[in-house]
Amino acid sequence: MFNRRQFISVAAGGALASTLLVGPGFAAQLTQDEVFRDPDAPVLGNPKGDVTIVEFFDYQCPYCKKSHPDVKSVVAEDGNVRLIMKDWPVFGDASVFASQAVLGANEIGDYEKAMEALMATPASLSEDDVKRLLATAGLDLSKIAQAVQRNDKKISDLLTRNYNQAMAFNFAGTPSFVIGKLTYSGVLGKDQLHNAIKQARTT
Repeated sequence: MFNRRQFISVAAGGALASTLLVGPGFAAQLTQDEVFRDPDAPVLGNPKGDVTIVEFFDYQCPYCKKSHPDVKSVVAEDGNVRLIMKDWPVFGDASVFASQAVLGANEIGDYEKAMEALMATPASLSEDDVKRLLATAGLDLSKIAQAVQRNDKKISDLLTRNYNQAMAFNFAGTPSFVIGKLTYSGVLGKDQLHNAIKQARTT
């Protein structure tokens, strides 16, 4: 079972950067391929991009949802960035349900549509809210449910890997990012994202 924290607060304001591959035992726990190239993690943006942005997020995190348009905009403006949204459902059962539903939608080719439907609402979510938002977006809930059931182990294992990676990076909450060889905790504005991408290309 996914061993999550029930609630983690995240401070608004500037993000803190730290160097990738630091901390006791980190190198033994993770490889860059595990972080950037998990075969089960959906990829947005340019799949062949030369820089990857990994964002650890929760569908109920207000800061994640508020900053999501900036993340999308920067990825689109750059054109050569891969974006991996790593579900880290730290706000309880509804967050886990949301992650499972969207990852189920991924299995039937509707990941981005489902993810954007949940990220577009600023409010906290119940399981009924998740179902309503997905249905309003034109998604077939029965097909999503079947996909979740068929891929239960795959989805659970992915969430567990995401959790373990967040712990290895010593992230305190959502949103948190890995871009190139640096990690960032907290919201990143457009300028910060552009700078982080530029730095990733030069290191």
